[in-house]
Amino acid sequence: MENENNDFLGTESIGKLLFKLALPSVTAQLINMLYNIVDRVYIGHIPGTGALALTGVGVCLPIIMVVTAFAALISMGGAPKASIFMGQGRNDKAEEILGNCFVAQVIISVALTLILLIWNEDLLMQFGASENTIEYATGYMGIYAVGTIFVQLTLGMNAFITAQGFAKVGMYTVMIGAVLNIVLDPIFIFVLHMGVKGAALATILSQAVSAFWVLKFLRGKKSLLKLRKANLKLSRGIILPCLALGLAPFIMQASESVISVCFNSSLLRYGGDIAVGAMTILTSVMQFAMLPLNGIAQGAQPITSYNFGAKNKDRVKKTFWTLLKVCLTYSVLLWVLVMLLPKVFAGIFSGDAELIAFTGWALRIYTACLFMMGIQIACQMTFISIGNAKDSIIVAIMRKFVLLLPLIYLLPNFLENQTMAVYLAEPVADLIAVTFTMILFRSQFKKALHSM
Repeated sequence: MENENNDFLGTESIGKLLFKLALPSVTAQLINMLYNIVDRVYIGHIPGTGALALTGVGVCLPIIMVVTAFAALISMGGAPKASIFMGQGRNDKAEEILGNCFVAQVIISVALTLILLIWNEDLLMQFGASENTIEYATGYMGIYAVGTIFVQLTLGMNAFITAQGFAKVGMYTVMIGAVLNIVLDPIFIFVLHMGVKGAALATILSQAVSAFWVLKFLRGKKSLLKLRKANLKLSRGIILPCLALGLAPFIMQASESVISVCFNSSLLRYGGDIAVGAMTILTSVMQFAMLPLNGIAQGAQPITSYNFGAKNKDRVKKTFWTLLKVCLTYSVLLWVLVMLLPKVFAGIFSGDAELIAFTGWALRIYTACLFMMGIQIACQMTFISIGNAKDSIIVAIMRKFVLLLPLIYLLPNFLENQTMAVYLAEPVADLIAVTFTMILFRSQFKKALHSM
């Protein structure tokens, strides 16, 4: 895929192309997931305090989701736009988008760092921390906040590498940091006895190395789009359309933070610390499900965007159907595994027998409609890839804010087991949301193809 131009996006077989682009993207997503999951695995096995420490770090996840959501706001808005311009043969406009997105991410990173350092403890208490877990939560978040800019640049700018068709380079970006994180985690946590602070330090150092790698590539000779000083000036006409398109993935990820707060506060009320600890594991398993799906979809994004810009209707249509088949196959297979082996998944993150037993039944409820999520991701990513900001925002808001958020508070009023009712909100929302998305996508995708 490391070609001197990206004409192959408009000529090569869709199936082979999706495999070549999606495989590195999926690998990158799985490796990226290791940043947080490896932390949790090590933290959960700290002698004596592992369960409380894991719960404390779990409270940090909503804030981490916000940080990564801002990276998605820029990357998933800018990268598809850049691909569309490349399909039109306008690389100069694509480079302007790259430069504007870089500046925007630096500004956002500085603002987020200041907010997280100033209101660290207050935010964590609002996000579900208790007197028993706040020490671990602030210890982790205080260090992680300093590395916000590295997280932003790694996740945000790496999308522009993948958008050019350099999926392997994008994979290496994440792999370098993840391998370093895996090596540093046990050293800082156990050898140097830094506990959760060591896990956070290992993460930000690893992200810093990845960020350096990304910027070096985008300034180098191999990149088709180069990060140039001439483009490092914000232009409303360039950055605002990117932000509009990136709003849907931002809502999807940022809403995970809001939803996590709601889940944690409700679960703390009905089930106590063990229910919140189980939620940390449920979130981790859901990440395991969604990140590879996002990786597959991101592999399809350059193909869809490039051919949409080139007005190649048949390839846009074929790319969607290929993407849908692959995503749906993956989500069904993973759902079967989770249903059959819930305690195995729970045991990955904790050695506490009580927590594993509690999480086992909760996981089957929480992921009951996981098999349908391949449809949701394929449709939503295609909306983004063709530049349809409005409908991508609609489906994102529908699933999280219109459905899931109210259900978290409504269902406990109707079921005797109120803790189970909170977990049940997720599959009920997914069932309705996917049905809505399918109906909307069918009509809007036809209109988009007709307009070509």
